[in-house]
Amino acid sequence: MNRTSDREDITDLGAIRRMYRITADYERSFDTKVSDLLDLGRAYLGVRVGFLTEIADDEQLIVNASGDHPLLQPGESCPLDKTYCRRTLSHDDSLTVQHAEVEGWEGDSAYEQFGLESYIGAKVVVDGDTYGTFCFADTEPREQPFSEPESTFVELMAEWVSYELFQKQATERIQRQRDQLEEFAKVVSHDLRNPLSVVQGYLDLAEETGDPEHYDRCRNALDRMETLIEDLLVLAREGESIAETETVDVGEVARDCWSFVATEDATLSVEIDRRITADGSRLQQLFENLFRNAIEHGRDDVAIRVGELADGSGFFVADDGPGIAPADRDQILDHGYSTAEDGTGFGLTIVTQIADAHGWEVTVTESDEGGARFEISQVT
Repeated sequence: MNRTSDREDITDLGAIRRMYRITADYERSFDTKVSDLLDLGRAYLGVRVGFLTEIADDEQLIVNASGDHPLLQPGESCPLDKTYCRRTLSHDDSLTVQHAEVEGWEGDSAYEQFGLESYIGAKVVVDGDTYGTFCFADTEPREQPFSEPESTFVELMAEWVSYELFQKQATERIQRQRDQLEEFAKVVSHDLRNPLSVVQGYLDLAEETGDPEHYDRCRNALDRMETLIEDLLVLAREGESIAETETVDVGEVARDCWSFVATEDATLSVEIDRRITADGSRLQQLFENLFRNAIEHGRDDVAIRVGELADGSGFFVADDGPGIAPADRDQILDHGYSTAEDGTGFGLTIVTQIADAHGWEVTVTESDEGGARFEISQVT
């Protein structure tokens, strides 16, 4: 049976009007609107199925669908090279197929996989990148080719989906930025207030007594504020982004970082001779924060080692300090978590973000000396 005969009596203008009513209804969710558009498209075009796909890593995933084709249901996936949509991606406008068997599709992997005789689909592009496709199809051929109004109808729906997905991503991005700003304001208002109070208190004592020790306490509090501000600015400005990568010497970067950290009587030994691909500046920040963490939580003369992991997958930073309790190891890298009463947890948050930006993994364990050991793996 030819599916064209199942087409509802919907005029071209009527289809456009229904599409507008669906997309303009602010009470419907995005997913509901997509489902309603797919239902409308099936009725207007007289086809068996309609579906929205997401394409990533050469795989097609059915995000939403209308119709009874078993392989074109939400959650179903398929290699892109076995789909009709792979050809849609090479078209600026919609791709149409009236009768696949007589149009050169016989023997094609997509034809063998899905058995679709008629097909029309358009690309969904979000912020310049291909997201997927918006398509309609049938296992029966059409009596007539898809008309220009029908192609325009499908292209308009694909453009609407593209716009809505872009808006959704933009809204989520703005919300993340808002959350970061709220977190930034919260930490600034709370954590900077403490060292400021210290400075004010000891300045009053210094004026009363003239004891220089009070000025030293003020300097320590100011140093703490400076460190906190630096960490917060890194978090607020750079987040998880990285600049261009380059080939860097891990040991050399570690030694350079050591000169920028207030090391007290701590010592550093570098036991690695390896070059990796990384953003040199952010790798330096990673080392600085790990060194500072070891010094702040250990003794003044804490010994720190930088070495290569035994399996060659990366490097480690270890110390002979008090270590991290097993119960804290799963949380120590969480945003804002700290085992110190006056700690902010931002130092290790920055370490995690830098590693994530490079595609590395951070693991916390115990060093050979019983201190803390941070392993950075999946490094190339």
